[in-house]
Amino acid sequence: MPYRINAELPAGVRRHLPPHAQDIYREAFNHAYAAYADDPRQEEIARRVAWAAVKRSYAKADHAWQVKDA
Repeated sequence: MPYRINAELPAGVRRHLPPHAQDIYREAFNHAYAAYADDPRQEEIARRVAWAAVKRSYAKADHAWQVKDA
């Protein structure tokens, strides 16, 4: 189930990630979801790919996700 807008993301993602990180999650999820269309674990893989994409640019510090220093 690809997401058209951030408001459609799971509540936990919307609650915890800042808007730009939500964009990254949504785009990575949608791409992986399409790429693994024939895999029975399609949604699980897409979620893992999306979180990995977020973690490349953001890190959790003091209970909040923050942009990593360059």
